[in-house]
Amino acid sequence: MANNIFRTKSIYELTEEANRKEHRLKKTLSAFNLTTLGVGAIIGAGIFVLSGQAAAQYAGPAIILSFIVSAVACVLAGFCYAEFASMIPISGSAYTYSYATLGEFLAWIMGWDLILEYLFAAAAVSVGWSGYLVSFLRDFHVNIPVEYTTALGTKLISLPEEGWKILTVDLENVLTGKGIDISLLPQTTAICNVPAMLIVALLTLLLVIGIRETSIFNNIMVVVKISIILIFIVAGFFFISKANWHPFIPENTGTFGKFGLSGILRAASIIFFAYIGFDAVSTTAQEAKNPQRDMPKGILGSLGIATAVYILFALVLTGIVSYTDLNVPDPVAVGVNQMGEKMFWLRYIIKIAAIAGLSSVILVMLLSQPRIFLAMASDGLLPRFFAKVHTRFRTPYVSTILTGIIAIMLAGIFPLSRLGELVNIGTLFAFTIICISVIVLRKTRPDIHRPFKAPWVPFIPLMGALICFAQMVVLAGETWLWFILWLALGVLVYFSYGMWHSKKRMSEK
Repeated sequence: MANNIFRTKSIYELTEEANRKEHRLKKTLSAFNLTTLGVGAIIGAGIFVLSGQAAAQYAGPAIILSFIVSAVACVLAGFCYAEFASMIPISGSAYTYSYATLGEFLAWIMGWDLILEYLFAAAAVSVGWSGYLVSFLRDFHVNIPVEYTTALGTKLISLPEEGWKILTVDLENVLTGKGIDISLLPQTTAICNVPAMLIVALLTLLLVIGIRETSIFNNIMVVVKISIILIFIVAGFFFISKANWHPFIPENTGTFGKFGLSGILRAASIIFFAYIGFDAVSTTAQEAKNPQRDMPKGILGSLGIATAVYILFALVLTGIVSYTDLNVPDPVAVGVNQMGEKMFWLRYIIKIAAIAGLSSVILVMLLSQPRIFLAMASDGLLPRFFAKVHTRFRTPYVSTILTGIIAIMLAGIFPLSRLGELVNIGTLFAFTIICISVIVLRKTRPDIHRPFKAPWVPFIPLMGALICFAQMVVLAGETWLWFILWLALGVLVYFSYGMWHSKKRMSEK
């Protein structure tokens, strides 16, 4: 029994351990706070960065359908998360749920996988935040040296009347086709992304100070970004040209994922990044005042609000601008420009919304990861210092600082595209496992009290798992390779440290 790596922990054990004084977190979050945390985590890069790029490259105006496909997958997974969160109101999210259902080894894999979702997502979104801040400051003639605004080693070129651009193969081909000799244009190589590193550092400090202060800051950011997005939707409605919606589903180019039905699915797998975050609500279960009642409200409520906003936003954006013009880092700004000079004032507040929106996403991702580390360290699978809680602030300060340091390094040296792809596959994997876990626990432990029950089991969790896995399948082969290598590293760490220090294993000796 002592060598059984599939040992599970009872819900009673999990609850008792979470309530120990040294692991106890401050309970301050209401249903409203949980919902705004979810909205804060969800609405960000999906609107301000990925929506236009996915429309331009994969789906066209049918990006609306891609948002719906991803939303369906998230709603199905959301029901499963809500059931677990009400039943096991403990920090750790999918890691803790897996420990109670699938066993220690698979729980470790889940916890290791969640690092891709939360820690890498914080770094990825901070890169997008940096882009909007640099653009906003430039509007007021404040210019940060370009070498310190993007990923390490990125080649940059200065184009007449357009400024500095990333020198990609596609851009080089376009310039060459126009007869432009790029060797005559100013070029440089980026050193690191300083604004991205700075925002991670500041938010990490806020998280160490306390969950209440974090919640207040997040609430303000959510109100700002939702208000401005709604202004864009309402104003943009009067500038829609129906011609931009034709053809609604552009004909496939002959390559899988390039428009047509396959393009809709490929775009859904890309913009799935836009929905990441509702599950982060479950990592704050120990800090909720009434988790059994409020966790399902926070998870499903935030998902519902975000889905409605996304669909309306995509409808307006693709109606204002032809999808062929949206393959840019700031598609919303392109939409505002299309409205004409009278609406140019909206460009500035859209950037403010982006900065506020992406700030709240980074905040919730940085909030979630330390609580995963806390849960894993409490079980002995990580070194004990990961579980330290500050005596005054009642926050997992050591894990928070460590998470911040790693995220700062990732944000400074890696591009958004590489980080975003790893986040997507890691999250889809987590959702797939959680959906399966609901079915398993309904069979193995039907006696457990479930304050919230996912409807139509096993149909809903089974469909959730299938749709999430289908979106994993269409991701690039290189992304799969990195994901497999990441999991392999996790297996190595478990068998070299986690298995031997497992408290559950030691208690069974």
